[in-house]
Amino acid sequence: MAEEIFQSGIIPSDSDFRQFNIYGNIPGLDMVQIENGFVYHTKYDVIDVIPRESLQNTGDNILSLVRGLANATELHDTEAHKGGHAVFFDFLGIYFIYYSETTGILLNLSVAGAALIFVFVSIWRIADVSHVSISHVVRWFILVLIIQVISFLLGLALPIVVSYVFENLGLSLTYYSSPLLVIGLYVCPSLIGLSLPTTIYYSLQGNDKISTAYHLQLALHAQAIILALLTTGLTLFGLRTTYVLVIPLIFYILSLALNLLTTLHDRGYAWTGFLTASQIIPFLHSSYLIYFFVKTIIPMCARSGSASDQDVYIAFLAAVGTVLSFGFLIPLINTFRRPSLMIFCLLATTALSMYLASSTQIGFPFRPRTNGQRVAYLQVRNMFYEYDGTLSKDESGCLFNFQDRREETTFLEAKVNLTGLVSIKSNCDKYMMCGMPLYDYRYVQNRLQSKWLPRSEPIVPPGLTTLEVLNKTRLNPTTVRFEFNLTGPSHMSVFIQPYEDVEISNWSFLRSYLDSPPAAPLSYHLYFTYGIDSSPLNFFLEFTKADGDFKVPMFQLAVSGHYIGYEGDAQSEKFASSFPSYAILAQWPALYQRYIF
Repeated sequence: MAEEIFQSGIIPSDSDFRQFNIYGNIPGLDMVQIENGFVYHTKYDVIDVIPRESLQNTGDNILSLVRGLANATELHDTEAHKGGHAVFFDFLGIYFIYYSETTGILLNLSVAGAALIFVFVSIWRIADVSHVSISHVVRWFILVLIIQVISFLLGLALPIVVSYVFENLGLSLTYYSSPLLVIGLYVCPSLIGLSLPTTIYYSLQGNDKISTAYHLQLALHAQAIILALLTTGLTLFGLRTTYVLVIPLIFYILSLALNLLTTLHDRGYAWTGFLTASQIIPFLHSSYLIYFFVKTIIPMCARSGSASDQDVYIAFLAAVGTVLSFGFLIPLINTFRRPSLMIFCLLATTALSMYLASSTQIGFPFRPRTNGQRVAYLQVRNMFYEYDGTLSKDESGCLFNFQDRREETTFLEAKVNLTGLVSIKSNCDKYMMCGMPLYDYRYVQNRLQSKWLPRSEPIVPPGLTTLEVLNKTRLNPTTVRFEFNLTGPSHMSVFIQPYEDVEISNWSFLRSYLDSPPAAPLSYHLYFTYGIDSSPLNFFLEFTKADGDFKVPMFQLAVSGHYIGYEGDAQSEKFASSFPSYAILAQWPALYQRYIF
């Protein structure tokens, strides 16, 4: 499950290994520490925050892995074993379970088929004991199935509705420093959705031919049918994570088989004992799994960019965990005398949580040191040179790349002077890459939500970023080559955008990137960094133009230099000091120069 979620790109994280995997085609494993992700890539991210036990455990895992690989007979013939995937997961961090993808497909489909068979046997038994026809029971079962589908969908939808309401009120990330709010904001609404339709149904239905105990079993059978159909569909779709649906389904089938064999199936509510006992392991596994992912993802929610509504992901995860953990248990509240009292308690808990999240300090996301708000901005000097070499634009200011949905609202409340802050979205329609030194892919992805704070006093970078044209050579009647030399700080970017009638036919960089250009209106973005070796970057660009007229503007080229580690001038330092104590700054001077050739 973790593998498929990570590979889907939902989690806003990456590692250096990906470059070896993508460009070197080197297989491997990523190992990460997930505890206390709030300090990840901040000034508080130091060795002392990692428990020594975690380091020891990581070392033990690596040693075991190396020994296993060293003794693996599969490495003698990697071609014979390079295909296929595995299904793997742990149970409460105690046991590790794995099997092949083919085994997983057979297991999933077998369990789904078994669920259908045992549900049919149970329906036949209900009809026989109740002295009614099977068609009579089936008609009632179809009605119960429809109601259970509604319950299932409400269990998934209500938490998402709550997240959207809070988002529209500007109250995202209320759980960031108080994760227990997830229970009241998302888990309780999911339980309400799961229980309300069936509770209303059982309070109104008046079928005397089939007992209430049997009707309750029909609701559980409907839940099993839903999971069986989902298991079949997702398995055929190729999703290995489908095992999370199979586990509660297997244990429900076992309890149903035991109840049928012991005839507890037909003795009032006596069947609830086996059912409840059978759902202990699925409950522990599902709740443990979702707890793990929620705990891992919550710290990421404040660094995924303001364009991404992470509350929806947390709400959905909480809803899925609730449905899987309580799907076969929540209908049992209808064995109580007053099941409506349980729903009222859930409503009261939800209402209290909403109040705490929206009207008290408990719901404010950020705290100094432990749960800080990341503030990413650049001290920018933008310089635009035209085709004739004249300087047409020279501006200075701060480019903010907000990391969470609250954006600048918390800083305005803290009296940070952001007078003149404007969106750069309109610039993105006029200039290549918004006319800004977008630092990396996160800045690029979040560019439409980025904002600009102009500054009257020019920003003077602590060093030079120099682009020099070494040569311009006409290779043939329709192709010309430009050779460049770029010098500057350890982190630089090159942006290239040819005009409509011009095509980049060759360059010094990866051919695969040239052949698969970024989607419009993005330009080519080349990110360059160095360590000890500060040699200039020499590169060439070849352009093809059908009419062969190279005496007119053909392309835009911009370079940006990022002076990471520099605090900036006195005015920049004063501005940085005005942020509240819970703010964690990531800022530095940057020079952006755009040329037309």
